[in-house]
Amino acid sequence: MPAMAHYLPVSRVARLVGQSRSAIQRMIHDGELSTFDGMVDMNELLRVFPGVQWEDDGEYKRVEEIKAKAFGKRVFERTLPDKAVLAERLYELGKEFAAAKSLLLHYDEVFRFLGDKLDDVTETGGAATVDAVAGLKHWLKRELEAAPSEAERAEALLAQESVMRIMSVQVTVQPSGHEFFVEGNDTLLEAALRAGIPLDYGCSNGNCGECKARLLSGQVKKVHPHDFVLKDVEKENGAILLCSYTPITDVVLEAHVAGADDIPEQEIPTKVKVVELLNDQLAALHLTAPRSKRLRFLAGQHVTLSADGAEGEYYVASCPCEDRHIEVHVRRDNRGFSRKVFDGLRKEDGVSLLGPRGQFVMKLDSRRSLIFVAWEESFAPIKSLVQHAMSLETADSMHLYWVAGEAGHYQDNLCRAWADALDNFTYQALSIEPGAATVAEGILAHHPDLSHIDIYAAGPAAFLKALEAGALARGLSPLGWHGEIVL
Repeated sequence: MPAMAHYLPVSRVARLVGQSRSAIQRMIHDGELSTFDGMVDMNELLRVFPGVQWEDDGEYKRVEEIKAKAFGKRVFERTLPDKAVLAERLYELGKEFAAAKSLLLHYDEVFRFLGDKLDDVTETGGAATVDAVAGLKHWLKRELEAAPSEAERAEALLAQESVMRIMSVQVTVQPSGHEFFVEGNDTLLEAALRAGIPLDYGCSNGNCGECKARLLSGQVKKVHPHDFVLKDVEKENGAILLCSYTPITDVVLEAHVAGADDIPEQEIPTKVKVVELLNDQLAALHLTAPRSKRLRFLAGQHVTLSADGAEGEYYVASCPCEDRHIEVHVRRDNRGFSRKVFDGLRKEDGVSLLGPRGQFVMKLDSRRSLIFVAWEESFAPIKSLVQHAMSLETADSMHLYWVAGEAGHYQDNLCRAWADALDNFTYQALSIEPGAATVAEGILAHHPDLSHIDIYAAGPAAFLKALEAGALARGLSPLGWHGEIVL
């Protein structure tokens, strides 16, 4: 990497300019934005985004909001790092500025030495040499005193990046290559899960050691004690518990990203947060897991719920990134667990959860565009997958199709809000009336070339069969098809 160049990681560039990471990756792929070893030069960033006012965006805005408003303690702590962590981050940043200042002082000495040597040359040279040296010294003086054309915006960019590095530290996971940011007082584990990256963990409170990972580079600080004892050889090799540490600088970790087969079935006692009536036929049951035993699952999986002897199987509609919150959609059928939800469950009632199960999960190493298709209340697992994809921020574009009949598009406003908020997200509500084959053909008509697409579809077998056959005929790779039969 050339000396004196200021390079930024792609994820931080995305935050600085207010774009998604996938949008920046697309610009790099199309040749609109140049990189060096996967990093973006500050001058290149200034060239490509001439209209961005750094001081009005991102973390600067958040800092100003904190100053201007009387935030509650909980929100304040969620936004800012702990004072000890903040002090260490400021110290590390101060060391960088000190090194930069030292280098500038050294350059100043070099230029002074150069001036003296040029003066020596003029004493022994002729008139032509004197004129040449005088011209060179004049040029050097003019260039050093002249402010670069982008100096003001470059200063704002550097200041913005410095604030961002204090407020949110970037973490890269190897060998998967996933990236996420740690904000506030989050541990490495909390931040990874919030970003939709399912790293291995168990108790999440320092007892089991399941979240053990290896620190490859960067600095971390222990913010929670742990009872699990790491061996001396493990410590020497960089081993840490993700649930107990937060990063001080940008870090690189060696950690395993879990798949569906890696997550064990769990039995968790949850509490009812609220029973939300979506319409006459459907309710969203919102549950809260204990702090010491949150549900570990992947988007698209299902669980068994039971209360007072009544039992039912439901897909999780919430995202794994939503901490202890669990949402399921329950259809009214006047029997079993459904009847309990509509007629008996109240806030703080206990509901036992067993799971998760299922292989209808996100392909985490894919960077292709995504098509999501839901039939009736099979929208529940699709909703979870969509939110997971949003948290990952890796898909080039996302398209959601929801086919509904009597039950209706019961969370239509949410889907429209996604489409309004995201430039790379489209949503279409479809009627069930034309029939499975016709609806499938209508969806695929919007995508004549599916060679660079992944499809996640949930619904009855006949509909999925028609959709899969049509998609494969339009170039979809068999590895790009992910279907879940929901009766």
